[in-house]
Amino acid sequence: MTHHDAHGFSTRAIHVGQEFDPTTGAVIPPVHFSTTYAQDGIGNLRGGYEYGRGGNPTRDALQKQLASLEGGTHAFSFASGLAAEDALLRAVLRPGDHVLMGNDVYGGTHRLVRRIFGDWNIGLTTIELDDMAAVRSALADTGARVLWLETPSNPLMKITDITALAEVAHAAGALVVVDNTFATPYLQQPLGLGADVVVHSTTKYLGGHSDVIGGAVVTSDDELASKVGFHQFAAGAVSGPLDAWLTTRGIKTLAVRMDRHSASAHALASAIEGHSAVARVYYPGLPSHPGHELAARQMSDFGGMLSLELAGGAAAARAFAEGLHVFSLAESLGGVESLVNYPSEMTHASVRGTALEVSDAIIRLSVGLEDVDDLLADVQQSLARLG
Repeated sequence: MTHHDAHGFSTRAIHVGQEFDPTTGAVIPPVHFSTTYAQDGIGNLRGGYEYGRGGNPTRDALQKQLASLEGGTHAFSFASGLAAEDALLRAVLRPGDHVLMGNDVYGGTHRLVRRIFGDWNIGLTTIELDDMAAVRSALADTGARVLWLETPSNPLMKITDITALAEVAHAAGALVVVDNTFATPYLQQPLGLGADVVVHSTTKYLGGHSDVIGGAVVTSDDELASKVGFHQFAAGAVSGPLDAWLTTRGIKTLAVRMDRHSASAHALASAIEGHSAVARVYYPGLPSHPGHELAARQMSDFGGMLSLELAGGAAAARAFAEGLHVFSLAESLGGVESLVNYPSEMTHASVRGTALEVSDAIIRLSVGLEDVDDLLADVQQSLARLG
């Protein structure tokens, strides 16, 4: 335990793992690009460092930062969010095992389990996670080893009761994994709510600037951490030092960014709810959202992501997305710039034709840090053009 552990979130985000350089006093630690480390005699390692895949001081610093912010004891930084998920799943699953997953998750996660792990005899069932009786039945029927959930979910912003599901899953002997990418540890801490492990695409809000790909696994389970660490070392999907450093730099401003993302998204959702061209707004901060009260309990704010269903269907959704000017039409989310995404043919194209298919009338907005008046004007002008 370090002297920073008792401090608040932003203090830890800035200082944990970021001790000044002892040689020069540099406030920002140097980025360690070296792939290998000189030994003081055979097997006598300086600080435990031997080879870059096994350990790197810049990556270690990020991992300390991630563990602290999620309230965990172990964190692992990977080359991408899917690499993190892959290592975690290989660490805990064996052929014949089963995964129970929410029916509104990132399409890439579903594709990973269905297409990659499915070939190795891993079963997959998707389910509506707010039906506790159905979850109990599915856990019993499948003997699922892993219960996987996202909250808020992608792209329909469903809110899942982490504590209640953890109790049900643990009673059935299942490991509870929460993808905390949308909420970030600033708004929600799943380990404290009963989850066993948290995963992130650090590409999104943690990095925060759309300039670095990365992923993370965080847990307080020593045995699980040992297994994930072995897979990280043995299969090698580690983040590089510059990627780790960029992610660390992004995390230092996470709190102030999330405050702004949340405030602007809330303003935008409130302004467009009830617009004649909009059939429905999906944002947990709205009282009309079915998960609003639960989100208010397990999150400190409601985040920067919202989706809307256009009354005019697919044609209107496409026209709206392509009619925005401040929002860029692009994959991904969580950066300082606002992005618009058409999940049906972009982020969730891999689940078309499955139970997880996203309506072609849905548009997802990642609300950035621009002036909120400019964002509101942009959305309103594009909606107005729909007639």
